[in-house]
Amino acid sequence: MTHNILLTGASGYLGGTVLARWKDAHLPPYSAFYALVRSAEQGETVKKYGAEPRIININDHDSITRTIIEKEITMVYFLIDAYTATHQPALIKALGEVKKKTGKEVHFLNTTGPKQSSRHGGILIDHPFSDTDPHLYEMQKDAKSLHDFVGESVNANVTVIDAAEANGVRSYIFAPCLVYGKGEGFGNLTSIQDVDIVRAATKLRQVFKVDNDDPIWPVCHVADTVELYLHILRKILCGEDIGYGKNGFFLATSGSVHWNKIYGAMANSLAKRGLVDDETVRQATGTDQTKMAESLSVPSAAVPVLMGGRCFFTAEHGRKIGWKPHYPPEHILEAADDEVAFILKGLGSGKKRPDVR
Repeated sequence: MTHNILLTGASGYLGGTVLARWKDAHLPPYSAFYALVRSAEQGETVKKYGAEPRIININDHDSITRTIIEKEITMVYFLIDAYTATHQPALIKALGEVKKKTGKEVHFLNTTGPKQSSRHGGILIDHPFSDTDPHLYEMQKDAKSLHDFVGESVNANVTVIDAAEANGVRSYIFAPCLVYGKGEGFGNLTSIQDVDIVRAATKLRQVFKVDNDDPIWPVCHVADTVELYLHILRKILCGEDIGYGKNGFFLATSGSVHWNKIYGAMANSLAKRGLVDDETVRQATGTDQTKMAESLSVPSAAVPVLMGGRCFFTAEHGRKIGWKPHYPPEHILEAADDEVAFILKGLGSGKKRPDVR
């Protein structure tokens, strides 16, 4: 079976790195590769990576629907919005029309995150559980988050799975975790997930921890994260059933690290640069959290969600299909100084954080 593939988020941190690694990914044969872009300039850029640009605003669902059906796109990699299900149902419905038209299996990969399977997302399990857990869909469907924006993103996963099932589409819920390392694409080169630690610390001249305990969180180098995206693609192109729908969750992580170690490594790097008063990591008080929220332009209640939390979500699914991460989880501590440098450069260029209303 031949496939026509559409990648969204090509100018982003993860999508751009997927695009940069595409030509050397040794993918099985496919028919066409399209990248959704916002301008003619971006369109010329993605051509250099071997993608055919489609200049469409993601909010223009009618145009995207027509493109998917007319180009007989059978695979969509959605790397734009991990917080809502604003756009996914329209793309999924269009894929369903392609299936009716061609008789081919169609696939939709949705990008989410580990927060949706953490205590922030209302998953209060206090022991490790896997991305192959057969009850994961029900766990997310029944979860009650204390934070509206996290709850909305948990519901987005459920919406994608339900919409895909209703339209005969195979869905995959891909969860990058705390991703670090320099991106390789033409747009954003720094992660969005550890930036807030640096942003708040440089404003307050102090690194703060936001949890009273010492919780763990899954981590993964950007190269390993993108390799799982590509490995899933290889398997689909080969016609393999790797698990989809309610059995299609994939967490990209090499393992977990304690937040306090991450804070400490970043505090050392910032202190060396004179950007904080000392390398001590202090427990944030209510007043500190308010100031941190102001520095991040978010509600105070969002600070612990953005900069900490407990997540016992573990990765088995990727390994079962042959994915092998190169970097161990502790590498994030060794790479902290480089990561801080990437982040500072990104902040210096006016990089904005995603909305967490």
